[in-house]
Amino acid sequence: MDTPVDLSQNGYIATITINRPEKRNALSTEVVEALNNAFRTADASDARVIILTGAGDKAFSAGGDLQKFLAENEKGPGRQGGAFVALFETMAGLGKPVIGRINGHCLAGAFGIALACDMLVAVDDAAFGTPEIRVGLWPMMISALIWRKVPRNVANEMMFTGRRYSGSELQALGVVNQVVAREELDTTVNALAEQLAGLPPQVIALGRRALYAQQDMAFADGLHFLEGQLREVLQTDDAREGIRAFLEKRPPNFG
Repeated sequence: MDTPVDLSQNGYIATITINRPEKRNALSTEVVEALNNAFRTADASDARVIILTGAGDKAFSAGGDLQKFLAENEKGPGRQGGAFVALFETMAGLGKPVIGRINGHCLAGAFGIALACDMLVAVDDAAFGTPEIRVGLWPMMISALIWRKVPRNVANEMMFTGRRYSGSELQALGVVNQVVAREELDTTVNALAEQLAGLPPQVIALGRRALYAQQDMAFADGLHFLEGQLREVLQTDDAREGIRAFLEKRPPNFG
């Protein structure tokens, strides 16, 4: 039996794939939990960058597996909400950048998972949105991400109406980084991943975690926190090598 989530690694690049193409990579509780485990495993590896994508060419993920969620909730309070909380906490604490390879429609809970990535590269026929309201639901578990990543009035329209957005529309809003033709998707994603993998991993880890840690701090608290993080960065081998390489006019070697 195929696993619902695959994890592979090529050099310093790890790839996590939602592997339910026959269900348009729908998100059951088991899939969300498997994603959490895959991210934890990738974070503990020597990978320097993580690519997240969906299997096939129809959908990154169509969102929640409503049939499974309904069956789970009929037995009592389901655990799907807690699974999303754990996943988003894991993703926020990663020490490696995550590229969302959006290979098709990216809807509902999957849109939230995409927003938890650091950069998004989407095919030009991908659609994004939160259609939950149309089936009597609300995107509760991803609202915190939408509110942080999508301009407020657009976020309101998206959640209240269930309207779908193209990748180009979200690129214009700064939500998606690049929109490419399908035949250019792998080349574009791999080039970005290789670029990130060549950057200083210790500093990337400190910087990424600092960004997520300070985002909800009061301004003064954030400044003091970041001052401490700067001191940590300056003590890393990566910083020493980068500064020496700059002064010696040579390319840095970050190991």
